[in-house]
Amino acid sequence: MPLGIIDSHRLEHVPGTAPLEKVQNAGLPETGLARNVALKYDKTGTIVLIPQPSDDPNDPLNWPRWRKELFIISAIWGAACVGAIGPLLVAAYVELAQEWGVSLARFSSGTNGALIVCLAGATMVVNVLAVQYGKRPVYLVTSLGLVATAFWGSAAKTFGSFVASRAIAGVCMAPLEGLVPASIADVWYVHERGMRTALFNLAFMAGVSIGPLIAGQLIQHYSWRICSYAMAAALVINTILTFFFMPETAYVRNTIKLDSTTYTVRKLCQRMLFCADSRLKTNEIEVKNDIEHRDNITTTEMIESHATDVTTNQDLPPRKSFTAGLAFWSGYHYPVPFWKTLLGPLRMARSPIVLWTSLVFMTAITWIVILTVGASQIFASPPYNFSVGAVGNIFLSPFIASVLGTLAARPLIDGLVKFLARKNHGVFEPEFRLPMMACYLLFTATGFFSAGQSLSRGMPWELPVIVSLGFINFGIVLTITVAIAYTVDSHPEQAAEAVSVMVFLKNMFAFGSTYYINDWIAGSGVRTVFFTLGGITAAISVSAIPMYIFGKKMREFFAMRGWAPESHY
Repeated sequence: MPLGIIDSHRLEHVPGTAPLEKVQNAGLPETGLARNVALKYDKTGTIVLIPQPSDDPNDPLNWPRWRKELFIISAIWGAACVGAIGPLLVAAYVELAQEWGVSLARFSSGTNGALIVCLAGATMVVNVLAVQYGKRPVYLVTSLGLVATAFWGSAAKTFGSFVASRAIAGVCMAPLEGLVPASIADVWYVHERGMRTALFNLAFMAGVSIGPLIAGQLIQHYSWRICSYAMAAALVINTILTFFFMPETAYVRNTIKLDSTTYTVRKLCQRMLFCADSRLKTNEIEVKNDIEHRDNITTTEMIESHATDVTTNQDLPPRKSFTAGLAFWSGYHYPVPFWKTLLGPLRMARSPIVLWTSLVFMTAITWIVILTVGASQIFASPPYNFSVGAVGNIFLSPFIASVLGTLAARPLIDGLVKFLARKNHGVFEPEFRLPMMACYLLFTATGFFSAGQSLSRGMPWELPVIVSLGFINFGIVLTITVAIAYTVDSHPEQAAEAVSVMVFLKNMFAFGSTYYINDWIAGSGVRTVFFTLGGITAAISVSAIPMYIFGKKMREFFAMRGWAPESHY
C-alpha cells in the first residue's frame, strides 16, 4: 500500500505509475543493479525521464532548452489573450446593456453564453483535428480567426452582430484552452510539467484578472470599441508568436514501452528493499528463487532484457532547421477515420479520474466566471457605487494572488511529488499530487465564506476585494494545476482526449452559470450565493481523500476494461 494508496494486484503495470527517481541502495548488492538499467535520466542523474525520449533530435522532448521555453512563452501569451476575451467588457456590463437596449441578464448570457457554448462544442472538434493532422495547423488557423473576430466585434453595429462575433471567437479559443496542456505533455517531462502547467494557468488567470482591469480604464477614458481594438492588437501579436515559436509537437516515438520496464524495476527493487528488513528475511529466499527460476539468467540480464534498446531508431534524421519548423503542416497524419477519433474523448469520459478532475476543473473555472460576471452588478451598486474603472481595478487583487499561487506551485506541487516518490522507493504515483487539494478548502472555500459575509454586511471594500478574492484565486490556481497534472499523469497517452473532456464539461457548466448568476445574486443575495459556492468547494476538496486512496484502483479498473482510445503517438 504505497503511502496510503491501495495498490494494484491484477495488473502488472497500472498506467501512470512510473519510476520518478533512482531506487536508493538499501545495502544489498542486487539493488545497485537498478542503476545499470538502460533508462535515461535528467542531467543530475537522479530522476528518470518520463516519458523516455528517443535519440531523434527532432523529438520535442529533445528540443534545445531555448526552443522549449519560447514555445511555452508563446502558449502563455495566447492563454492570457484567451483568458481576457471572455470577461473583457465586464466592468461596463451595466452601461453596455443600457446602450444596446437589453436587460443585464440577456446581455450577459448573449455576450458570454454564446462564446462559452461554442467554445465547449469546438473543444472536441479541434482535438480530433489536432490528433489527425497535428496541433500546429489548428493553432495557426484559430489564431487568425481570433484576430478576425476581434476586429469584427469592435466594429459591430448591432447586438446580434456582436454576439455572433463572440460565438465564432469561442470556436477559435478552443485550442488554446484544450490543447496547450497536451502540448506541454509533448514537450516537457513529468517532473517538469507542474511548473509549466501552473504558468499556463497563471496566464489564463492573468487574462481573466488583468484584462478587465485594463479594459475598465480604456472604456472609462475612451470607449468600449477602443478597448476591443486593443484586444485585437494583442491577438495579432499572438498570431506572430504562434507562427514563429510554436512548431509541431506531435511526434511518433518509436520506442519500447516503459511500462514493462517500470514494473520489472519496481517489483524487483521493492522486493530487495523488503529483504533488507530483518523482519522480512524469509522473503530473500523467495526473491532469489524467483530470479533464478527465470531460465537461470542473472538479475542484471533480466532487468536489461526489458530496458535495453529503449530507443529503436538506427538511422537518425538530421535536426530540422528553424525555418523548416515554420511550415504550416509538418506532414504528420494519424490514419484513423475522423468519426473514430471523435469517439476518443467520449471514451475517456468513462474514466473515473477524468470525471472527478472535470468536476474540480469546471467548478474552479466557473467560480472565476461567476466572479467576473457578477463584479459589475455587486460593486457598481450601493453601498460601494464603483465607477467602471474602479470595478476593473478590483481584479488586481485576484491577479496578484494568481501570481503568488503560481510561484508556490513548483515548491508545493512538484516538490511534494518528488518527496513522496522518494518515500515510495523512487516510484511515482499520480495520486501524489492530490494532497495539494487541501488548498481548495483552506483558501478558496474560506474566501467565499468571508466574501459572502463581508459583502452582505457592507464592510469596507478592502476585505472582500483584497482578502477574499485573493484567497479564492490563490486556491483556484493551485487546484487547477493539480487537476490538469493529475489527469495528464494518470492518462499520459491520452492526455489530449482527457483534457478536452475536462474543457468541454467546464464550458458547458460555465455556460449555464451565465444564465442564472445575475438573477441568482439579485434574488437570493450575495451572502447566500457565496456561501453556497463555498460549501460546494469544501465538499469537492474533501472528495480528494477517497480519490487519493482509491485512485490507483480506478486507473486499474479503467485500464483492464480497455476503454482508453489507442494512443496516436
